[in-house]
Amino acid sequence: MRIKILNPKAESLLKNLADLDLIEITDPKKEFLELLERLQSNAHTAPTLEEITAEVEIVRKARYEQENNS
Repeated sequence: MRIKILNPKAESLLKNLADLDLIEITDPKKEFLELLERLQSNAHTAPTLEEITAEVEIVRKARYEQENNS
């Protein structure tokens, strides 16, 4: 949800609601950076291009053999 604050008084109302634990105010830039960090931390487990190519070749070979044996 995105809210555009037109009146500065609304910002203080939102902060009051957050203080009462009725809402949570987050910074979208910070959320994006956290998401980016999580994705980058998993990058070491991502397959390499060579691994992807090898897997594709295995599947193609199996499919080709299945089609020719039918």
